[in-house]
Amino acid sequence: MNLALFDLDNTLLPLDSDYEWGQFLVRAGAVDPVSFTQRNQVFYEQYQNGTLNPVEYLEFAFGTLSRFPRRQLDEWHTQFMTDIIEPAIHPVARALVTEHQQAGDLVAIITATNRFVTAPIAQAFGVQHLIAAEPELADGGEVTGRLIGTPPFGNGKVLNTQEWLATLGKTLDGFERSTFYSDSQNDIPLLSAVTHPIATNPNASLRAHAERHNWPILQLFDD
Repeated sequence: MNLALFDLDNTLLPLDSDYEWGQFLVRAGAVDPVSFTQRNQVFYEQYQNGTLNPVEYLEFAFGTLSRFPRRQLDEWHTQFMTDIIEPAIHPVARALVTEHQQAGDLVAIITATNRFVTAPIAQAFGVQHLIAAEPELADGGEVTGRLIGTPPFGNGKVLNTQEWLATLGKTLDGFERSTFYSDSQNDIPLLSAVTHPIATNPNASLRAHAERHNWPILQLFDD
């Protein structure tokens, strides 16, 4: 059995689900359109240029979620999937995931975006295993606003991958072939830890790094 890991935002999806969820909340009238949009944009730009403090961002994201009953959040997320995510899932991305599954690989999505936002997206791709930022949940699944564990961001993706594999009685080095698809320089630590890193729809920083290290470059989307 081989291992196939996928980043989500701008890798399997041609958008950032975390950012788009924030914009969805703005359009739904759930948050202040000016202050929330400004702060969401700052975090998004920090992520793009590699300066994001993931704990600070996740405290902001989970704090926003904690303001609403879980039933309301789930209703919004169902609409979010219908309006934003499902139309953005390209057949070529589905086919890439399916190819690894049919080959008998252990497949997982690993993302710095939180589990509330990404669990239904992983399900839409038919992926059982999801490694994501974990919100603390109270009774009934209510979001408390607190973060559990280490965010899967930067070196944290390596740590979270190792911890997840340990629950399965496996190690990263135990796979003859391990593949990770990602678009961002933020994921260079995990890309460097697998046997087959693939820069997928890479941003400029990752593309330059991939070219220097002779990593394959995959362009899934035309845009």
